[in-house]
Amino acid sequence: MANKVIIYSTPTCTYCKHVKEFFKEHNVAYEEFDVAADKDKRAEMVDKSGQLGVPVTDIDGQIVVGYDEATLKQLLAI
Repeated sequence: MANKVIIYSTPTCTYCKHVKEFFKEHNVAYEEFDVAADKDKRAEMVDKSGQLGVPVTDIDGQIVVGYDEATLKQLLAI
């Protein structure tokens, strides 16, 4: 079964780009929300992570803040 992956990001965030490149390299499908433009998704991200920093990645309900490749690999079983 595929993981449900959501990334909360902004267009100017370098680490957001790293996470998306990592997902592309590993053929991970994800849904992306631009929290600079979508205040409702920004509020959802803060509810989940407790902070405003991006990227915030939600993998099957597990929250990863920033670009943490080791944790992403572990949660995605890569």
